[in-house]
Amino acid sequence: MAATKTPIVEAQMLIRKPVAIVFQAFIDPEITTNFWFTKSSGQLEIGKTITWEWEMYGVSTNVFVKEIVPNKKLSIEWDNTPDVTVDFEFTQLTDETTYVVIKNYGFKETGDDLIQAIKDNTGGFTTVLDGMKAYLEHNLKLNLIGDKFPKELSNHGQ
Repeated sequence: MAATKTPIVEAQMLIRKPVAIVFQAFIDPEITTNFWFTKSSGQLEIGKTITWEWEMYGVSTNVFVKEIVPNKKLSIEWDNTPDVTVDFEFTQLTDETTYVVIKNYGFKETGDDLIQAIKDNTGGFTTVLDGMKAYLEHNLKLNLIGDKFPKELSNHGQ
């Protein structure tokens, strides 16, 4: 066993929809844009680099798709950095319910910067799952990501 524990951000949520629908919601940007980013250069495919944009903030990120196991797991690298990985794990609990766990790890930050990165990513992925639940279960677009840092507040770090 390693002496040093690797920090892992983890967020999870039960989604009351079949696993195939929940899985597809992360693969297909036509669905994902209803609860996460506002624009995508394409659907997730193994070995492909996709750009996700949050137009309201004027930011984007490149994601490299490392692994896709249909209805089980997605694994991506943020900004083409092999050390910073996000895994999306899907567990079918019943025919109509899916448990989603998002794990983010490989942080390079240390000290207070690491604590801030963990807080930001935990909050961010929790917000994504909350928005996904509302959209998939109730067809509600809560605009959670867009409202997280209102433009009227200029001190949010963006």
